[in-house]
Amino acid sequence: MAAETVVDGEGPDRGGERHLSGGGPLRKLPGPWGRLGFSRAGMLLAGLWLLALALAVRQAAAVLRLPRDERLVDLFAWTGDNGVLRVHGSLYDGDAAFTGTPFAGLALKPLTRAAEQGLGVVWTFGTLLLVAAVGAVAARALPGPVSRRTALFALPAALSLLVLSVPVRNTFHLGQTSILPVLLVLVGWLAGGADRRRHGPAGGPIAGPRGQAAVALAGKAQGVLIGVAGALQPATLLFVPLLWLTGRRRAAVSGAGTFLICTLAAWAAMPDDSWTYWVHHVAGAGLGDAADATANQSLHGALLRAGLHGAPEVALLAVLVPAVGWLALRRAVRYARDGQLLLAAAVVGCAAVAASPTAWQHQQLWVLLAIVGRVGRRTGDRLVWPVFVVMVMTLDGSALVPKIAAFGMLGENAVLLAALLASCVVPFLLREAPAWAAPQPSGPLSRPNLMLELLLIRVGYWAYSYVRGHAPDSRSLAEGHGHQILTAERFLHLDVEHGLNKLAARTEWLREAGDTYYTTFHFLVPIVLLGFLYVRRAPQYRAARTALSFATLLGLAGFWLYPLAPPRLMPGLGYIDTAHGPQDLSDPDFGALTQLSNQYAAMPSLHVGWSLWCAIVVFLLTRNRWLRALGALYPLLTTFVVMATANHYLLDAVGGVAVVTAGFYAQRRLARIRGTGNRTGNRTAGTSADGPDRGAAGCDRAAGSPGGRGGPAAPPDAPDGSDGPAGPDAVSGAASAPSPPGPPSSADRGAPARRD
Repeated sequence: MAAETVVDGEGPDRGGERHLSGGGPLRKLPGPWGRLGFSRAGMLLAGLWLLALALAVRQAAAVLRLPRDERLVDLFAWTGDNGVLRVHGSLYDGDAAFTGTPFAGLALKPLTRAAEQGLGVVWTFGTLLLVAAVGAVAARALPGPVSRRTALFALPAALSLLVLSVPVRNTFHLGQTSILPVLLVLVGWLAGGADRRRHGPAGGPIAGPRGQAAVALAGKAQGVLIGVAGALQPATLLFVPLLWLTGRRRAAVSGAGTFLICTLAAWAAMPDDSWTYWVHHVAGAGLGDAADATANQSLHGALLRAGLHGAPEVALLAVLVPAVGWLALRRAVRYARDGQLLLAAAVVGCAAVAASPTAWQHQQLWVLLAIVGRVGRRTGDRLVWPVFVVMVMTLDGSALVPKIAAFGMLGENAVLLAALLASCVVPFLLREAPAWAAPQPSGPLSRPNLMLELLLIRVGYWAYSYVRGHAPDSRSLAEGHGHQILTAERFLHLDVEHGLNKLAARTEWLREAGDTYYTTFHFLVPIVLLGFLYVRRAPQYRAARTALSFATLLGLAGFWLYPLAPPRLMPGLGYIDTAHGPQDLSDPDFGALTQLSNQYAAMPSLHVGWSLWCAIVVFLLTRNRWLRALGALYPLLTTFVVMATANHYLLDAVGGVAVVTAGFYAQRRLARIRGTGNRTGNRTAGTSADGPDRGAAGCDRAAGSPGGRGGPAAPPDAPDGSDGPAGPDAVSGAASAPSPPGPPSSADRGAPARRD
């Protein structure tokens, strides 16, 4: 297998290469940052490093500023005055029983003599250094060849994702040791790839006795690291057969031997505790929280949550665990031989998470490392797997699925599902596959990946609910803003809400119709329109959903910056809540809805904003006068309903119009930045799922070129084949006529393409 290189836009890196693994070289950082200058890439890189640093500082501060009894909970419970590591007796008895292996307890015992305050600071920053080391190792082991820009961006991106992930956050909070085994395994496993590149394939001839001795010593050292990791976290012993199956048998033997030596040493020092851990609790099963807790994302925990207990559960585990391990090892060997050693490690690590008796949150870091696998033959499909992994590892499982009972099990076992997919199911590409370096372009005329769209919609709705629920909800501030709005409306003679509310309150059919309209159409109509656009009008779908996303983000900013009490929650003004009845405004926690969401998120009115978005989409989709009339009536009727039900002021509706207008403007600006404006749309090669040539022809026909049968359509918005929003003409206006021929611009005269 040829050695990989770090590639730049025009060619390979001439500065030499050092390989950490068969797939990813241990790269020197390619060139000084000064080469980036003050370009957009340079600013983005600086911003990414600042983000990583800010996240790391925030995480450390979040731990250290907590009271003594709320930070590093497990560590201080074990090493404190009455901790199981300090007092005489069993490690696995008492309220704060030890959850690690006896060897881990033996290694932690010296910490009982450290000052508690100093230990907390040292432990926090030590954990931070371990996280940074894991990020550095992973970033430098990406399967090559990679571009110079990717090599520069990989490390800060990896550090940011690690610090944001639930396993790392949980490790910081509890004071666990779970980062160290991951680092030991990665260094031991990946370093073996470097040795094989320097000295030749395992079992092959090595020049001279010194070379053979170096290979033997390196293999033993790598095995020692993995063996120590197994003594700390037994599930990582699955890497020992991986070493054997990939031809690194010296490392496999030394790894198994190191594990036995460490375990027997702990057994000799603490025989009762060793018996309790390895025999009574079967490698730690049942220690700590209840095994059926949602934090335990192993097969054992999932079966217990499903209601299986006793012999049936044990029998099913006896089938599932070996099957998962066998499939994962088989796949990992394949990826290792392909040079993707980091992916092979992630696959086996995910299998270890699933097969372990208990896989608590701080032990699930392997799932995040599976993000390095490439999946999909189209550029638009490449983001599905990494987005899914990032969502699973940074958000709570309930944020990934709707709050419907049928989806509850998926939310409870989201991490386990990701681990099983990575270890046994997902068809990661091999580097020899044509789609590895040259995926089929997903142009602006192709339909976006449905799974990616659903993931983004779900996380977008979760963010919407989270920001709305956590926006400032000071009652005095919100009511003060309400009085400001009413004063402004009186000055402008726009204060019509009270009269409309009285009309609805005394007219039964109008009240019931308004309440039903308010609670139903807000989500139903936009979802139906988005579904229609996705199925029938893919280019328009891209632009429309981008504009709606921008508008919603601006609305969330309004909720946060200007908390506003709606008319129904303004005391002493006589407004009637037609949907929920009279409110006891003397009670600070009035209303059942207060427990569900922030009721002071009235400015802007996204009910009106989303209805206006629907009207614009309908107007641009059809020329039917009746449908356009219904579309125009929809935001007007919505404005009437939100005021008649005392949920919004008229100026809230104006705010909704403003954010939607800004959303479409932002979508147009983004399209122009990406090269899809009116001036460049007709000169840019369009791409589709069928290939660049056919996509370009399709765009020419849509633009009105000779021989085209279709009417005007949107110009492409992503000339590089990326999966971005459609051009502004797709939704925001009619397509422009083709530009007259003229001399090519400098950009058209053969500017070299860059490989990123």
